[in-house]
Amino acid sequence: MKTVFAITILLLAIFVKGQELDSISRKKLNITKISDAPKIDGVLDDLAWQNAAIAKDFVERNPTNGRPIPDSLRTEVKVVYDDLGIYFGATMYDPEPDKILKELTERDGIGNDDFFFILLNGYNDRQQSLQFIVTAAGVQYDAKMTNGNEDSSWNGVWYSAVKINADSWVAELFIPYSEVRFPKKDIQTWGLQIEREFRRTRSRYSWNFVDNTKGAFSTYDGEIHGIQNIETPTRLSFQPYVSTYLNSYDGESEFVFNGGMDLKYGINDAFTLDMVLIPDFGQTKFDNAVLNLSAFEVQYAEQRPFFTEGTELFNKGNLFYSRRIGGYPTGYPDLGENEEITEFPARVDLINAFKISGRTEKNLGIGIFNAITEKTYAKIYDSQSLQSRKSVVEPLANYNVLVLDQRFGDNNSISFVNTNTLREGDFRDANASGVYFDLTNKAKTWNYWGNLEGSWVMNGKTKFGTEGSIAAAKISGEHRYQASIFFRTKDYNIDDLGYTGQTNYINYYAYYGYRYLQPKGFLNNLNLNFNFNYNRRLEPDLFNNFVFNFNSSFTTKKFFGFGGGFESTIFENYDIYEPRVHGRHVKVPAYYDPWVWISTDFRKKFALESTVDWYKYDQHGRGKLYFEFEPRYRISDKWKLYYFSNATFSDKEQGYVSRDESNIYFGERDRNTLENTLESQYIFNDKMALSLAFRHYYTEVTYDKYFTLEENGDLTPDENYTTNHNATYNSWNIDLRFSWWFAPGSQLSLLYRNSMESYDEISRMSFRENFDYLFDQPQLNSFSVRVSYFLDYNRMKNWFKKRPQIEENTTKSSYREYKSMAYRRNG
Repeated sequence: MKTVFAITILLLAIFVKGQELDSISRKKLNITKISDAPKIDGVLDDLAWQNAAIAKDFVERNPTNGRPIPDSLRTEVKVVYDDLGIYFGATMYDPEPDKILKELTERDGIGNDDFFFILLNGYNDRQQSLQFIVTAAGVQYDAKMTNGNEDSSWNGVWYSAVKINADSWVAELFIPYSEVRFPKKDIQTWGLQIEREFRRTRSRYSWNFVDNTKGAFSTYDGEIHGIQNIETPTRLSFQPYVSTYLNSYDGESEFVFNGGMDLKYGINDAFTLDMVLIPDFGQTKFDNAVLNLSAFEVQYAEQRPFFTEGTELFNKGNLFYSRRIGGYPTGYPDLGENEEITEFPARVDLINAFKISGRTEKNLGIGIFNAITEKTYAKIYDSQSLQSRKSVVEPLANYNVLVLDQRFGDNNSISFVNTNTLREGDFRDANASGVYFDLTNKAKTWNYWGNLEGSWVMNGKTKFGTEGSIAAAKISGEHRYQASIFFRTKDYNIDDLGYTGQTNYINYYAYYGYRYLQPKGFLNNLNLNFNFNYNRRLEPDLFNNFVFNFNSSFTTKKFFGFGGGFESTIFENYDIYEPRVHGRHVKVPAYYDPWVWISTDFRKKFALESTVDWYKYDQHGRGKLYFEFEPRYRISDKWKLYYFSNATFSDKEQGYVSRDESNIYFGERDRNTLENTLESQYIFNDKMALSLAFRHYYTEVTYDKYFTLEENGDLTPDENYTTNHNATYNSWNIDLRFSWWFAPGSQLSLLYRNSMESYDEISRMSFRENFDYLFDQPQLNSFSVRVSYFLDYNRMKNWFKKRPQIEENTTKSSYREYKSMAYRRNG
């Protein structure tokens, strides 16, 4: 560990010494304040636009970096502001406007579309920006971008309209100040980047030049000047909802009615409180369930909006895995001789949750998260006394996350994260803390990062574990390099509010990559990289594996993508996890793994992605073959079909099956898995959509022989072990959803669901037998309706004001003009 800390100090010294002046040329746009807001209709004929500042002279970002935009595609963006927000009016010329691509998608989706893109950074720190996109079909897309990483789970409330003209298309946007974070100053300077996607040639043009040879995209912002003395509105909004569910399972039906509200409050210009009152997560997507035979739990993606929106601060360091909150109970009841469990909860209910996040004028980001889950019981029945009782399997629990993130320079940060879980009574408590740094030199050529974490688990006695890393990477030019060291001790455990995975190892990693910076010959881009991983167990010390990996990726000028790679462990591996007992390991023969993939042009109605991947082990008959096939067809700009299929055929793999007081048992198995997913979307307009999603997952496992694991990692055949571990598992889900964004931030959704699951301790059933067994299982049928409505305090307060008195001689036309002005100011 001393080596890691010494390297950290050395890299920090190199970083400080290597700082250079910012060499990026930044365009500046001085905008003016208006008194009458333009109507957001895609027509730039309002008085407000007449003397507006204009952003122009765009430069190609991709594929030919640095080339001026052709005059036939010249782009001019007018920008103004008032006391409510900032306005953009973009005119994007096109020599063939009838060919402008405008595929309709659901909100936050971009298909085969031309689009207009705005990146706003109220703190002008070139690290975290808000992204606003409107497609030529009028669809809105928004996200938060941090150091080039995009989080599209954030949904803002802003206004846009588009119009296609005889020689161009126009995008008009209004972004309220309530959606932007900026310091409390009389004079503002914001970061601004503007881009245009010309989809027919898949060309991207930016206002401020982005040098693709080095650094992150977010560091190349231009600047907005001229915003001053603005009176920001109160940032207070409510999202009440009502929902109703009609559920049927195994012949029993229930009707559920819910009501509740989400609340957002701007504590000041920088900090926001988000709170969920009486949560309802009934319309979240099904998890893609699998049969898990590994030594680690499956980590599923978060589906609940409250835990995905605006959580970029809380994801620092990966200490926070929000599925722990309201997940599976952590306890299990002690059973008497004649007792059995008659009801065990699948999840723990959330009582309440809130998060506070923001950033000070000194660029200190602060995030506070808190959630409380309710006490949860299992029901137990005694067959002798005929009595039932309840046992606590999850007590009242409190979950907390604290994040401090100090940014400085263009792209640097030092962060502290703490998570803790406190449970009522004798159940276990936990605490984890981490410090992280991410530094990029001013020349945007080198990046250094690292972390140090500690975990404490209190359950009768305290266990303490640590994790640490240090890394450096050259991030500029055709030739790029990276080296890192990462370690995690045996007792490191963040599973109470995070996801731990593998422990007790040290990893040494090296990378070399080569890429095209400009199109050459018939290729738009080329990427080659070589990766080396060397792993050892820490306690007791033991070689784990050495992995060599090569990847390649090519895209032609006709946008046909292809590539492949090769991986090999070269030497015999010592798997330290599959035995599931500390200090033990199992020998795994070396393997080699070639693969190839293709991806056709997504501008065309029919597109296809496909992969073939083959593992061959240094053991007779042992291998794994993986196929992936993903065609998609765009029937029209409104209707599209997606199909995804993958199949895995694994022969003679060896894995853990059970253990007793003296032995660990392994089995040799054949495992075949097939997954099919079908999705279809019909988009009525930019606010209304109908979608169908179907998934069937099937896997069968057949064991041929069993072994006893020896102390040296060898497997010895054991003919006395005869327990059956054969299995066939199916998971079947159908979601049919209608969504209507009937007002900004407000949505009506109707959802029908059908779900089945089967598990049987046999294998090699026929196709018909398998599906007969699946459809004999209890089915979940659910129909639900949910309506949520966005209420902005600044609009609500006007509801209660008296209407202005209209003089008797006021004409109807002048009254209409008054109403029109009010409409324009409200976007």
